Amino acid sequence: MTDLSAFPITRRWPPRTPGAIQLYSMTTPNGVKASIALEEMGLPYDAHLVDFTTNDQMSPEFLSLNPNNKIPAIIDPNGPGGQPLPLFESGAILIYLAEKTGQLLPNTNRFEVLQWLMFQMGGIGPMFGQLGYFHAFAGKEIDDPRPKERYRAEAERLLKVLDGALAGRDWVAGSYSIADIAIAPWLRTLHDFYQAGDITGWDTLKNVPGYLDRFLARPAVQRGLTQPPRD
Repeated sequence: MTDLSAFPITRRWPPRTPGAIQLYSMTTPNGVKASIALEEMGLPYDAHLVDFTTNDQMSPEFLSLNPNNKIPAIIDPNGPGGQPLPLFESGAILIYLAEKTGQLLPNTNRFEVLQWLMFQMGGIGPMFGQLGYFHAFAGKEIDDPRPKERYRAEAERLLKVLDGALAGRDWVAGSYSIADIAIAPWLRTLHDFYQAGDITGWDTLKNVPGYLDRFLARPAVQRGLTQPPRD
């Protein structure tokens, strides 16, 4: 087993499986991107819960791996050149895992996949997350309606863009890819967790609901959605 003792995070969350990728995460829409990808690609991994309720993400050990205090983050004991690779940012992790395994980022439409991955990273994630804050969490107490309407309208627009891209396709880039792994968990969060489908035109969409259903029907997705488990 590669010695990971040089990484302070392993003192708080010790590795359990020799040679496995160490995943530090939580079952948020960004967090499950990594666990779903690991499940889909068949890579062994140890899933360590970074619990926001106890501010694990602000601990010195976690910040030593990701100074931006966001999940997910990983350490691959068998990175490039056989050396350990620490990595944060969910999009970067998806690209890395796809290139490591040769899965879910085909050369034939590589840049189409990447454009939709960036569509999620720069649009769907930030806009849906802000809408969730103003619709379902503390932001709903703000009297000024403009912030919520700004993010509601943008979320609705992004859903329409995605709906159009899915016309005649099962998956956003044609074949199932890391772009779908990035996008679909945010759709699930918007509809189920934020309960914002009714204000973003979900029922008027022709293709997005079925797309999410196809994604959630995948066994690897169902496994990944539960990782890391809560004690």
